[in-house]
Amino acid sequence: MPESIYSLKIFHWFDKEIVDSIVNNCELRKYNLWELIIVEWEDSNWEGYILKRGKVAISIWGKKIAELNPGDIFWEIALLNEEQRTATVSAISDLEVIVLNLNDLISIINNDSNNINKIIIERIEENLKL
Repeated sequence: MPESIYSLKIFHWFDKEIVDSIVNNCELRKYNLWELIIVEWEDSNWEGYILKRGKVAISIWGKKIAELNPGDIFWEIALLNEEQRTATVSAISDLEVIVLNLNDLISIINNDSNNINKIIIERIEENLKL
């Protein structure tokens, strides 16, 4: 697991063991170089992603606006939002992502400590301010 995963804001208050437990219970998905992960204007698939290995490019209207590295999280707002995707995400190397889906989130909220619930609520509030 990349060390940077532990520093993600969503996991800020958790011990490494809790983060490992959450991440290890999520799906691991592989993508090949140039494969599209998310396509702009598609409907939400209720998934967020943490890059475990590799890099992705974020593009809007065909223009690259960002590049993400291992430990970065993207599309976590899609876990709670059914709006269409606002950007395209493509693999710029072979990669592995940890997939967080809505069912995982519900399970975490229902089965874990109040610390997890507090952090999830804080993250939702931050995203609503954007």
